[in-house]
Amino acid sequence: MDYSNLDVIRAALLEALIVAAPILGTGLLVGLFISLFQAVTQVQEQTLSFVPKIVVMIIVAVVLLGWVAERMAEFSIRMFSGT
Repeated sequence: MDYSNLDVIRAALLEALIVAAPILGTGLLVGLFISLFQAVTQVQEQTLSFVPKIVVMIIVAVVLLGWVAERMAEFSIRMFSGT
């Protein structure tokens, strides 16, 4: 049985995880800090937890855009060249 297709899928999923991890991790940390702030101050505003997470995740995505593009280009070259 040929496992080359499974290797390509595994590599693609791993690459997607590596690229998404910094953005999602930042959103997780910001959400944790906002939840802690809401618990301490007893402010239960829904937009207070949502808006900062989205803003910070967008900023991180823009900052990491070059790195993400480089990783995706290298991955594409590896996949199309067969190495």
